[in-house]
Amino acid sequence: MAQLLLDDGTRITGKPFAALRSVAGEVVFNTAMTGYPESLTDPSYKGQILVLTYPLIGNYGVPGRTIREHLPRDFESDRIHISALVTSTYSAEYSHWNALGNLSDWLLEHNVPGICGIDTRALTKRLREHGTMLGKLFQEDEKEVDFYDPNKDNLVDLVSVKEKITYPGNDNRIILVDCGVKNNIIRCLMDTGATVIRVPWDYDFTQDDYDGLVVSNGPGDPQVCRETIRNLETAIKIGKPIFGICLGNQLLASAAGASTFKLKYGHRGYNQPVLQVGTNKAYITSQNHGFAVDDSNLGADWEPFFINLNDGTNEGIRHKTKPFFSTQFHPEASGGPTDTRFLFNDFMNLVKEHKMIRR
Repeated sequence: MAQLLLDDGTRITGKPFAALRSVAGEVVFNTAMTGYPESLTDPSYKGQILVLTYPLIGNYGVPGRTIREHLPRDFESDRIHISALVTSTYSAEYSHWNALGNLSDWLLEHNVPGICGIDTRALTKRLREHGTMLGKLFQEDEKEVDFYDPNKDNLVDLVSVKEKITYPGNDNRIILVDCGVKNNIIRCLMDTGATVIRVPWDYDFTQDDYDGLVVSNGPGDPQVCRETIRNLETAIKIGKPIFGICLGNQLLASAAGASTFKLKYGHRGYNQPVLQVGTNKAYITSQNHGFAVDDSNLGADWEPFFINLNDGTNEGIRHKTKPFFSTQFHPEASGGPTDTRFLFNDFMNLVKEHKMIRR
């Protein structure tokens, strides 16, 4: 047997699967019904013990390692980033047209432990009432590991690329600041035909020749990324179009003078409703973040772009006159929904318009 111990003293016993090892991290929950291959490979989950609220996990297996346009077709990065997986029922038997293996073997390949037979409804309720907690997963015959708070570390530095990577396209040059970017952000930018230049989180892109700037998602506390914030402050003065996504929203807002704060239990799942400010348009979005922007202290030239219809928190900002905007949710959402993917085209239209003005 294995145990999950929370830092409030709650001890839960379940059945281990995948890697038989002890780990510690921040315990969070995801409300998505499907999409575990995408979630497990999302770098924003670095350092976290992930609880999946959908009761049956593993029934459609794990897809193959097909590469499309330089990137894995069915994953959001090249590895699993969660520290451990918690499920109610794990299915070792799977059936899906593109599955090439089961979930347990895939986790074992990446040395990631799992625990099942857990009442994830009760655990999720506890996390909602108490707030996100630290936890540790260990086998009963092993020594317990110490609690570990991943938000005290620079997680972005652990998941960002270390050198520049170029994905060739047309003459629209987009700098993509990789703070833990999901592959589908790269795919969506490439689908517009743009040349995408992926750079490390602390790279000084302000000296480069580019037409537009995208700041990606990523894990942890945005205030750790001081180098990125300073570069964004310069980019705002340069004036070329900027698009921030998830952590990118928090970093752009920080550069614009706003503060950020840690949410009680975060927004994670494929079913978060947001409202576009100033309209009656609502969208269903995919989200994965533990911090949020306090838009009450945005500068006078900025305004909220979207708000969360569940709790009223900020879901994006935009400049009133310049081509800068960001979203807290994931418009590239993989595996879905795709309601807000039009924002990539909106961004590229701003890029083209800005190039025309400069001429």
